[in-house]
Amino acid sequence: MAVIGSNSSTLIDVANSLDPDGRVARVAELLNQTNALLEDMPFIESNMETGHRSVVRTGLPSATWRKLYQGIQPSKSTRTPVIDTCGMLEARNHVDKDVAELNGNTAAFRLSEGIAEVEAMNQTMAQTLFYGDTTVNPERINGLTPRYNTISNSVPISHNVINGGVGSSNTSIWLVVWGENTVFGVYPKGSRAGLVHEDLGLEDVLDGNGGFYRAYKDWWQWKNGLVVKDWRYCVRICNIDVNNLTTESSAADIIKLMIKSIHRIPFITMGRPVFYANRTVREMLDIQALNKSNYVLAIKEAAEQFKTTFMGIPIKTCDQLLLTEAKVS
Repeated sequence: MAVIGSNSSTLIDVANSLDPDGRVARVAELLNQTNALLEDMPFIESNMETGHRSVVRTGLPSATWRKLYQGIQPSKSTRTPVIDTCGMLEARNHVDKDVAELNGNTAAFRLSEGIAEVEAMNQTMAQTLFYGDTTVNPERINGLTPRYNTISNSVPISHNVINGGVGSSNTSIWLVVWGENTVFGVYPKGSRAGLVHEDLGLEDVLDGNGGFYRAYKDWWQWKNGLVVKDWRYCVRICNIDVNNLTTESSAADIIKLMIKSIHRIPFITMGRPVFYANRTVREMLDIQALNKSNYVLAIKEAAEQFKTTFMGIPIKTCDQLLLTEAKVS
């Protein structure tokens, strides 16, 4: 049993979801976002039930120039294990039986609600992949931002964090090289990959006052984690001043910053490289692409869609990349 309150579908929700002839309307999903990160991210089964254990090489063996009749000492590399945890993202939907069956469109109405639940999960997952911090929210997964959060030379990973300016209203561009030896997603060992849905059927539920009524119930779960196996294959261009971008005459020199990011990657062919930016940055890049002197940027038409690339690397939109990021120092 469960308690259903203000988060359940009401008669107003049903009325707003019906065409004049009583059929379930095709809803204009104005809240839907584009988060291409979820489309590109490869997934493998993790080697643990609650996370994934990677072994990172931290030191190479030594080589010695040998003289005749002189021996050399054996050497070995050094390794360090790293564990990335998985998280469980869940959602439930409860609809009063009489509300769902009001116009004989039970399945269609529940499907419409289910589409909205999945979109909400997609947006939450995309946001967490960028900004999830297990030191603050241990139940979530560790995203990219907490890993690439300093431009100080005191740590090696700062080599792949490029300072884009000194603004007070900041955003980032990410270059990720997806691959099983670079950056990838995992789902727990022995579990099902991807989004899992269960139709829990018709059950008794409790209202806020302890009363019972019948409701249709659905449940979704998504178990996954993010593994950065080799930190050299992800680059963050941070501190990009949004205000400068929106005034084209003083926009940050994104082109040079993106060139720098490519050269921070040891071998760009180790996986599938993709640039990610929000719509404000994408708008500025597309405007620059129209400048014929910019040969590194190109707009191509493929599958009846225009796609922007930078030096052959696709640039994709992620609406969950904030325009209000904290300054990285």
